[in-house]
Amino acid sequence: MAILALVLLVAGVGAWLGIFLSGTVRAQIGPVETGMSLRPSWHGETVVDASPLGTLTFRTHDAPLQLRITLDNIDQDRAKALIEDPRLADRLPGLIESDLLDGVRALAIRSLLCAGAGALVAVLLVFRRPRVALLGLLAASVALAGTGVLAAATFRPSSLIEPRYSGLVAAAPSLVGSAESIVTRFESYRSQLTKLVTNVSKLYDTLSTLPLYDADPKSIRVLHVSDIHINPIAWNVIRSLKDQFAVDFIIDTGDISDHGTKAENKFVDEIGTLGVPYVYVRGNHDSMTTQKAVEKQKNAIVLDKKAQTVEGLTIYGLGDPRFTPDKSVTVDSDPAALADFARAHLPQGDQPDVIAVHDPDVGKGFSGATPLVLAGHTHERKTTMLPTRTRMLVQGSTGGAGLRALEHAQPTPVQASVLYFDKESKRLRAWDNVTLGGLGEQSVYIQRHVEPNPQRMISPEPTTAPSPTGSVTETSTPSAGPPLWHQGQSSPMLQRSPTDGDRES
Repeated sequence: MAILALVLLVAGVGAWLGIFLSGTVRAQIGPVETGMSLRPSWHGETVVDASPLGTLTFRTHDAPLQLRITLDNIDQDRAKALIEDPRLADRLPGLIESDLLDGVRALAIRSLLCAGAGALVAVLLVFRRPRVALLGLLAASVALAGTGVLAAATFRPSSLIEPRYSGLVAAAPSLVGSAESIVTRFESYRSQLTKLVTNVSKLYDTLSTLPLYDADPKSIRVLHVSDIHINPIAWNVIRSLKDQFAVDFIIDTGDISDHGTKAENKFVDEIGTLGVPYVYVRGNHDSMTTQKAVEKQKNAIVLDKKAQTVEGLTIYGLGDPRFTPDKSVTVDSDPAALADFARAHLPQGDQPDVIAVHDPDVGKGFSGATPLVLAGHTHERKTTMLPTRTRMLVQGSTGGAGLRALEHAQPTPVQASVLYFDKESKRLRAWDNVTLGGLGEQSVYIQRHVEPNPQRMISPEPTTAPSPTGSVTETSTPSAGPPLWHQGQSSPMLQRSPTDGDRES
């Protein structure tokens, strides 16, 4: 048994070496000349390298193989003909699918042959017995064939609508494409492949002058930032993302300051130069002096216990109840107390489209009062679906935690998100999480997420319901405001929906 295991190990090593040495298969996919290669990987994924524009990564399958597609060149004449001629454009989805399958098929055959040859040579060199070498070849062939079958069986076409992008910020919006278009118009992965190839063709054609994002008229684009902590780098990031993604306005969920002093007020003057509405809620490092300084800026909208409609979205904001730099005042940061503070300030009237707060513990108090809560404070990005089906997006630090970034071995990354809302329903459809490396780093990547059920029902928090014996079985909701039901719902839902959350650090 030990000898058999050793033979299999040697055959496996030889097979992987064969794949590494198999080189690249050239394939023409529509107007794009590509190079395809297979590599062992802990996670099954497809990587599209559109250098120098950037890289797109898709979690397309579960098998331990990485398919890497390098975009080497663009046939400009063919690309223009396909883009400009409606008759040729209609044929593009089928053409791309056929070309891609041909390339993958040729790559699979070549990789299988090279892996088999690698296993045969490796076993022959180690054991010097032809029969044992043939056994190694058979084992490697079966293993690779099984891996290929697993990759095909677990292939997820829907992964193409949630790429992770790394590269130039300027190229990202155009290369990834419009999130709203992907959600509402593309009904198959064939169309998504067409959009990717078309975008790449256009970008390569105008590489010297990268175009601005072609904003989708059916979406409202919002840039969510938080915890700037007087880091001037944040303004450069905000201005770049605002321009490249053509956002309609910005929401800042607090801690724009560090100590809330009057000397720090000059820092917020940049708000008036951004040219789009800047919605702000106070954080625990922001004093009332900070809030008033923001309020004086052109385009600034300060929300504290009030709602306002901005570019079609109704946003309710609540400033943080604490000011932690003032050490003379005892600070109550108990999560339950913060949630109760939120429940005591529930918005009145119609359900707002978005509620903006600073602390996620405050945000939990608005569960059931809105489809979406935006928060910050923790300097760690997190996405949570609350039991009432309210989604809470917690932003990282857009200022890289300010000077706190120097306190740790690894710098805090600079993070922001672009949110896409439907203009008619006002519901979140998708969001792009943008992450730049912290101090001293140059990396940048963008991860797209698509809301799986934008029109989901939002149920209220349970109210106090005494049993026949008089005991309380559910959490009490304060009487500061009536529960808010899903728009158009005729009667309240009394049963909680199951939780399904996800985290991104």
